[in-house]
Amino acid sequence: MMFLSGIKSTFLLWFFVLIACGNQGKTPESASKNTENTSGSLKKDSLVIAANRIPDYLPMLRNKKVGIVANQTSVIFKKDNSYTHLVDSLLNHNIEIKNVFSPEHGFRGKADAGEKVKNSIDTKTGLPIISLHGKNRKPTKKQIENLDIVVFDIQDVGVRFYTYIATLQLVMEACAENNIPILVLDRPNPNAHYIDGPTMEAENTSFLGMTEIPLVYGMTIGEYAQMINEEGWLTNKVKASLTVIPLQNWTHTSNYNLPIRPSPNLPNATAISLYPSLGLFEGTNVNAGRGTEFQFQRYGASFLDSTQYSFKFWPRPNFGSKNPKEDGKKCYGKDLSDIKKMNEVTLKWLIDAYNNAYNQKDVFLKSGFTKHAGTEQLQQQIEAKKTEKEIKETWQPAIEKFKKIRKKYLLYI
Repeated sequence: MMFLSGIKSTFLLWFFVLIACGNQGKTPESASKNTENTSGSLKKDSLVIAANRIPDYLPMLRNKKVGIVANQTSVIFKKDNSYTHLVDSLLNHNIEIKNVFSPEHGFRGKADAGEKVKNSIDTKTGLPIISLHGKNRKPTKKQIENLDIVVFDIQDVGVRFYTYIATLQLVMEACAENNIPILVLDRPNPNAHYIDGPTMEAENTSFLGMTEIPLVYGMTIGEYAQMINEEGWLTNKVKASLTVIPLQNWTHTSNYNLPIRPSPNLPNATAISLYPSLGLFEGTNVNAGRGTEFQFQRYGASFLDSTQYSFKFWPRPNFGSKNPKEDGKKCYGKDLSDIKKMNEVTLKWLIDAYNNAYNQKDVFLKSGFTKHAGTEQLQQQIEAKKTEKEIKETWQPAIEKFKKIRKKYLLYI
């Protein structure tokens, strides 16, 4: 594992940027470069994301054929609080990008959840975009054989069934099998301040959870990449040549509001905070706000007892949800948009919906719920009328075991 220490002096930061850019300071193109905020902040001791640490990773990419795994969140922040896409920045620095690989929701982050995305050509740069959520989810040998290095830079939200970490694992595996180094640019995890939820069981692994980790695992994507690599979780226990560029001035308890929605149905901090708990509704027939402007901030269904709920809503197709559950139906449920920052996975809303269903057999989608929960036991416990406290107590042994493994790979307090 290679870790690159930060450069604390502002003078030295700019010196290395000029060296890395070949000192092309008078062209219009490099004038655009100079707006990039390589310290990541104008304030001392403020967060610096890895993508902004240009002097630390640019030398690794010079004179290399580069592949980039990216989406709409893969940006470098500028001094005026705007941003430029990592792909555009690297092209401006004369880095030879051969392929752009895109995860679920596509390169621009507009495709529906689960929607297959075709390969395409980026209209702005002319670069080929290879979808890792279409014909294949793992880069093929042909797709990466001409590369010298792969860069992974995608904003995660720290929830096991959020598929960007599955894409990371498959990309690492492809790189390891083909002897191609991988560079991960780390980003904050807005749900990094706690660990909770049922742990994935080996027999239930899928693209919604490829490793035996809790639902909320409390790690950045860079920390998690280390864990994947060193714990032998890649197929045949292959190991990637991995470099992580870490964050600066960040801890697991730091507040971080994402400036760009990481996927169509996580529009704000409230949705991201509620997602670990309300995401379990994805394995049910209950609507969790898709088809409204309050995705993962409410839940309801037409088959819930209307006498128990004063709140109602009508899902309709919209951005990110072409075919929402309960489309056009009056859904009875709860509005959670005023909920403050979550510090745990709660089952109270899932249990509430199940207990208030006219026909409880209508609630769970057995295969889908097991894939999201990681275990058949959770559905069985809810059907057996176990309390939230009783259920959560059964999670603790696996969580404690995971914490011991996790501790080895933490880059931040």
